[in-house]
Amino acid sequence: MAAYAYTAIDKFGKEKRGTIEAVSVDRASTALKAEGFIPLKVQEASIFNQELSIGGKKTKPKDLALFCNQFASILLAGVPIVDALGMLAEQTENKVFAKAIVETKNNIEKGESLGSAMELRRDIYPGMLISMVKAGEASGSLEVSLQRMAVQFEKDEKLKATIKKALTYPAIVFVVMIAVIIVLLVKVIPSFMDMFNDMDVEMPKLTLAVMGASKFVQSYWYVLAIIVFILVVAWRVFSSSMTGKILLGRFTLWCPITKNFVVKTNSARLARTLSTLTAAGLSIVEGLEICSKTISNTIMKMAVVEAKEEVKKGVALSDTLKRTNVFPMMMIHMTKIGEQTGDMEAMLTKMADYYDEEVENATAQLMTFIEPLITIVMAGLVAIVVGAVLSPMMALYEGLDNI
Repeated sequence: MAAYAYTAIDKFGKEKRGTIEAVSVDRASTALKAEGFIPLKVQEASIFNQELSIGGKKTKPKDLALFCNQFASILLAGVPIVDALGMLAEQTENKVFAKAIVETKNNIEKGESLGSAMELRRDIYPGMLISMVKAGEASGSLEVSLQRMAVQFEKDEKLKATIKKALTYPAIVFVVMIAVIIVLLVKVIPSFMDMFNDMDVEMPKLTLAVMGASKFVQSYWYVLAIIVFILVVAWRVFSSSMTGKILLGRFTLWCPITKNFVVKTNSARLARTLSTLTAAGLSIVEGLEICSKTISNTIMKMAVVEAKEEVKKGVALSDTLKRTNVFPMMMIHMTKIGEQTGDMEAMLTKMADYYDEEVENATAQLMTFIEPLITIVMAGLVAIVVGAVLSPMMALYEGLDNI
């Protein structure tokens, strides 16, 4: 499945922009029409046309968790939905989110159900939340659905924090390393150049290479800036394309450094989300459809979509997951036990808790590998510069000894 950016008209005549996932442009248009929109323009999403929601970012899980928790508490106190939304809009700090809540409240006053009103702002409310609200309205347990979603978003926030923790340190060290290299080439090396030029010795190749790099950075820094900009844009375009997503997905599942982390992270997300959705009364097929949109690795996402199609045909979920060859055997066995005992929800919850802990362990293992690797790389770069500075000096001293 690919992401498609669209411009459409809703039932109230307002223009809406956003993204939708589908297998083709035609399917994306059909899905929009099914939701009551009139598509004006649908094209494959890229970094140039993707619409992001709050301040250029999607609604944060912690904001959604707080919203669901407070909404459920207010409803349990006997406050009508319209009044509850008014209260939530007043106390929501995020102005864009507050505006969306007010729009939802206004649409309910016009006769829309809560789920339908939220669906009109898919750029703010995740599809999973909308599905859970609709299921809660249908079963008369809206408060329970909101409480379950609050737990879901809290777990999502914790998972994202774990991933962020794993990536922050390497990113900071990488930036510091680049800054150190630039300072060495622009400030430190030039201070030795005049001295080297006055030496009546043959410069080592390493020193000549470092001096050449220093001169190039000082004289043609703008060329490097353009190259870096082009590489960044090319990477963004490549990583946002379907081909890029598939190749990157395969690489992260193949690479021994990232495989364990990626598999366990997405397994935890799949188990938690599917548990939440089935607990609200959604079918496995409906749950897998929503789950496929929460999986970050494209290969695993495609595997979930494939599993959904197989389950539609009557194949057991555990068998379909096994055929994909991307999910861990523990998850497959636990799913099979849940199917045999008829208590899939509880088994999925146990799996989610298990893989949440495994993600933390995988993060620790990843950091254990990355930290010394970064240290070695930095030490190697510093050693090259130090060697370039000391080599001609040593050559001079040797020449003096021979006199």
